[in-house]
Amino acid sequence: MKQTLWTRNFTRITAATTLGAAGGIISQFALSFLVFDETGSTLASALVVAIQLIPMVLLPLVVAPMMDRLPRKPFLVWGDLLNGLCYAGAGLFLLRSAFSYTAYLAFSLLVSCLAAFDELAYNSFYPLLLPEGQEERAYTVSAMLYPILKVLMMPLAALLYDTLGVGRLLLIQGALSVLAALIENRIHVQESRRDQEPLLSLKTWWRDIREAAAYLRQEHGLHGLYEYMAVTNGMAMGYSPLLIAFFRTAPGFTTAMYSFFSVAEFAGRTIGGAVRYRYSLPERKRFGFLFGVYQTYELMDTCLLWLPYPLMLVNRAVCGFLGIQSATIRQAAVQRYIPDRLRARLNAYESMLCTAAGAVLSLAIGALGEVLDYRLCMTICGLIAMAVCWLTVFLRRRQVQLVLTDRPGETQPDTLS
Repeated sequence: MKQTLWTRNFTRITAATTLGAAGGIISQFALSFLVFDETGSTLASALVVAIQLIPMVLLPLVVAPMMDRLPRKPFLVWGDLLNGLCYAGAGLFLLRSAFSYTAYLAFSLLVSCLAAFDELAYNSFYPLLLPEGQEERAYTVSAMLYPILKVLMMPLAALLYDTLGVGRLLLIQGALSVLAALIENRIHVQESRRDQEPLLSLKTWWRDIREAAAYLRQEHGLHGLYEYMAVTNGMAMGYSPLLIAFFRTAPGFTTAMYSFFSVAEFAGRTIGGAVRYRYSLPERKRFGFLFGVYQTYELMDTCLLWLPYPLMLVNRAVCGFLGIQSATIRQAAVQRYIPDRLRARLNAYESMLCTAAGAVLSLAIGALGEVLDYRLCMTICGLIAMAVCWLTVFLRRRQVQLVLTDRPGETQPDTLS
């Protein structure tokens, strides 16, 4: 009998994710405008973004070994609960006191720590809730949630920002996060502590890090996927300022035209997600499909700014269509492949690698955009990403194909005794 995806546990985690994401979109919209409205400085806004990156790089490395030893559900529930209390407290503060930039920097650092903590817990706990054979459909649902909510919630956030004010919006975010935590607490999954080693021991932490490193050294296919995703995501982060600058300065283009890029990508992702949810790809075709999508994606970025505007929109729609399909296949395969005892540490490594690559490549592409034409800059970066795909994915195709099989990670042997 074929298992259904929409079990009680999956329905609850999806509902909780929806509430948390909706609240997050509203609060981030409000806070991004609040800083500029109060300071009038783009540097002040940029400093907030920079501070928020620090926990995303450092915190996963610290907490991931502990998360692999203990049940992960409490991490997720308490992370959302504390997040809700922090936003509620900030909302009450803004309703009763004047804005303080220093206090806001401290608040940004705190909620960024909680976000990094919550993301790691979610990514490590989510695979435990998926019925066997339903992983790709589950990750399709997960990948479609945020884009759909962003389209729906951004206009509402703009309306509420003017009518309710930032303080009340943060109270709404706090309430939604607490409600998400209560729903997550009703998820029933069997977990237990994996051993009785002392949790706060530096020796235990270091041994856990060495175990994950030893596993990664022998998993060339998995490492190749991690490396390529770090580079391509970092390039995408760096493209954003280039695209804004291009549409602000190029004759015949406007910022309003740039805003339709997100609409085109959303349309492509929605159609692609519907296709991926309904149809699965045979195991033998996964590598060829993924590598073809990766090459097509980089080629689309390479030629994007040289196209007439209507073809630019088609370009973004195609990227959205293909991107969600490759992402769900890769995420499902990787989470199915890696051992559960290492899941938090490996997810932490991927998160740290992507964040670090994003920071470095954003700066590098921004500097390149100062001396080269924006179109040429994006073309060069796209060609580099395409070459990296060949070096990290295609040259390790045999190992990558093993990752894309349906073999569960729990059956793999230990790598460090």
